[in-house]
Amino acid sequence: MEETEYRYDTQLLIEGNDLDEEKIKQYFTDNFDGDCLLVVGDSDLIKIHFHTNEPWDVLKYCSSIGEIFDIVIEDMVRQSFGLDG
Repeated sequence: MEETEYRYDTQLLIEGNDLDEEKIKQYFTDNFDGDCLLVVGDSDLIKIHFHTNEPWDVLKYCSSIGEIFDIVIEDMVRQSFGLDG
């Protein structure tokens, strides 16, 4: 079985004012180790999708720029072994 470099599939929505998709993308690139980054939305609502080993850091940053909700963190290692129901 292939080992997953980044364990957690992290997805969430950020609601706020004057959110900047490009600035958020750049912050992720400069500060987080991970892959499969997706940052889409507008100045009021942004969707984040990111594979990382430290989802708590992602949550901390995102909550500093707006209200976070619809948070999903899936352990891809557990999924690959069929351990998640």
